[in-house]
Amino acid sequence: GGILADDMGLGKTLQTLAWLLWLRTPSAPPQTPDAGPRPLPSLVVCPKSVTDNWRAEVERFAPGLRVKVWSGTAAEDLPALTGTADLHVLNYTQLRLVGESLARTDFQAVILDEGQYIKNPSSQTAQIARALRAEHRLVLSGTPIENRLLDLWSLMSFAMPGVLGSRAQFTQLYDAKEDPHARRRLSARVRPFLLRRTKSQVARDLPDRVEEDLYCEIEGEQKTLYRAELKRAQQMLLKVSTQKQLNQDRFHFLTSLLRLRQICCHPRLVKADSKAESAKLEALLDQLEPLMDEGHKVLVFSQFVSLLDLLKVALAEKGWPVHYLAGDTENRGAVVRDFQAQPGGSVFLISLKAGGFGLNLTAASYVVLFDPWWNPAVEAQAIDRTHRIGQTHKVIAYRLLIKDSIEEKIRALQKTKRALAEDVLGEEKFAQALTLDDLRFLFAD
Repeated sequence: GGILADDMGLGKTLQTLAWLLWLRTPSAPPQTPDAGPRPLPSLVVCPKSVTDNWRAEVERFAPGLRVKVWSGTAAEDLPALTGTADLHVLNYTQLRLVGESLARTDFQAVILDEGQYIKNPSSQTAQIARALRAEHRLVLSGTPIENRLLDLWSLMSFAMPGVLGSRAQFTQLYDAKEDPHARRRLSARVRPFLLRRTKSQVARDLPDRVEEDLYCEIEGEQKTLYRAELKRAQQMLLKVSTQKQLNQDRFHFLTSLLRLRQICCHPRLVKADSKAESAKLEALLDQLEPLMDEGHKVLVFSQFVSLLDLLKVALAEKGWPVHYLAGDTENRGAVVRDFQAQPGGSVFLISLKAGGFGLNLTAASYVVLFDPWWNPAVEAQAIDRTHRIGQTHKVIAYRLLIKDSIEEKIRALQKTKRALAEDVLGEEKFAQALTLDDLRFLFAD
């Protein structure tokens, strides 16, 4: 087993299919003695948004594999029907649904796509994944460390159980902050089991990617709402002087952070009947106007589905073609295919959580991140929906940020808290939970 941690957009799915085809050839390592003459089936577990992509990639690159994508609760029948396909595809929700019975089934290989879904080793998903039986285990993740080193331990405990020791041993050997050699030891230990190549190493002919921060200024009712919420948060913070007090009141501070970020996006996210204008919406329309006139395709990401609904109305009023993908979107594959194939300019509104990874959207060459996320790795994944193999144009990504607001400070925290993953894998990431000092910084005038 191991982790394929190639940079996003370098074809981890295609490499996996080539490997699965090789496993089914006579020259591949033998299976368990009682497996019988026919190779065992394999299992892919992936986010719901990319199940259709796996089917499409198999049909395109490995038509000899019989693939079955399970939908909804029909997955409950999978344990009894493993012989009906060479490759079964489930989403992570379905894995939790059928995991207990599936753990009694033998597979040739189990692949976890976007393996960061099991980064919490105590989660039900991670425990079920570790219980699956397979000759080979593979994790696919362009970001095997998102927030903490324990992410990597959890992924490795699935792919190569025991290689990094127990959780306690791992913390002592590799996560001791006072030990300057701990990260170097970890890097050496995982190197035989983790393959990572970056775009700069293997895709030098990939077009450039340019990222630019665009600043907007709020005014009027939007500014009044923001200042009132900020003042409320500052007053709460004055009553907190220790980490223990912060932990007791953390929910209230996180709620206030959420409200401030929502106000930056659109006043109606916190006050449904507000007639106030959104500075960001105006900036977005200004950016899109020439792009639509020139026939470009644009991806717009937000973590707030309610905001995407507002944007959908505003863009439709402009007469621009709009595509939409959120967590509850049905027929995602058809939506993606329509966007890719439709001629002329169009805008794809995408929930950061539902569509920030796994999708191939190379028809677009412009990306707008409407609101910043704490973890820059998540933002990088979103941009890499279009900056990947198959892209022939320069990719330009814009971040819309409210000047002198919490959003600027989120960007500052992103830039100062990247050291962890750089030490081990050389990629971006974000830190653990916010400290009292972080909150003082975020809520300062």
